[in-house]
Amino acid sequence: MRSDKKSRLFSRLWMFVVFGFLYLPIVSLIVYSFTESSVPNVWGGFSLRWYRALLVDSDLKESLWLSLKIATSTATAAVILGSLAAASLHRYPRFFGRTFFSGMVSAPLVMPEVIVGLSLLLMLVSLQRLLGVPDRGMVTIWLGHLLVGMAYATVVIQARLRDLNPQLEEAAQDLGAKPWQVFFLVTIPMIAQALLSAWLLTFTLSLDDVVLSAFLSGPGSTTMPLVIFSRARLGLNPSVNAIATVVVVIVAIGVTIASYVLAQQERRRSLEAAAAQRPG
Repeated sequence: MRSDKKSRLFSRLWMFVVFGFLYLPIVSLIVYSFTESSVPNVWGGFSLRWYRALLVDSDLKESLWLSLKIATSTATAAVILGSLAAASLHRYPRFFGRTFFSGMVSAPLVMPEVIVGLSLLLMLVSLQRLLGVPDRGMVTIWLGHLLVGMAYATVVIQARLRDLNPQLEEAAQDLGAKPWQVFFLVTIPMIAQALLSAWLLTFTLSLDDVVLSAFLSGPGSTTMPLVIFSRARLGLNPSVNAIATVVVVIVAIGVTIASYVLAQQERRRSLEAAAAQRPG
């Protein structure tokens, strides 16, 4: 009994140490966003000075808005394309070129972002010379983020598809549903949690990307991580803490809403399963 108690105590202590290591820097960043001092890590008294400065900092506001637009469109497109890719790999275990297709979908997960960014830059420059489009900007950044985001979305959604009961889709087909009806009316609701998880994952990856954005951005299309990175080399002030706090709040609200929705869906699914098992 004593050994079990010591083991539980050690596990809890280790858990607190790990969580402290992960989250104390974020907490300190939020705290120092309310300092009066001009030094990011020096407390000079409580003040909203840097949030007021953020309201008039056009570079940070525009870069944040651009990053949010790119991240939202990237996550949405990545979930759509990732769903189609995952469904194809799951439904059709054998088709010509499947191995090549699966490798190309997974390649961005193991390829260094520097290589991906450089190759995309060279391709876009060649296209611009031949066709005159596209100019480097929001669209090119979105394409780069989409390439990586689709790979992550495909992995998450494909893992959920493997756990589905195929008899449910077969039953829908036996009742006369067409393949596209089975996909939208049966499969999509059952993998909704995975879709939401993939959306949040790709949104976060796009929002904080630096390497791809550095290669694919152009004049007037600087994302928030690039602005922060460029200012870090010249000397930061607590306005960066303020913008980081805003991002943390946005992400925290999104995760909280997503967790609530997922919990409600799981509860509803459990109630429906329990009701189906009751004798009529």
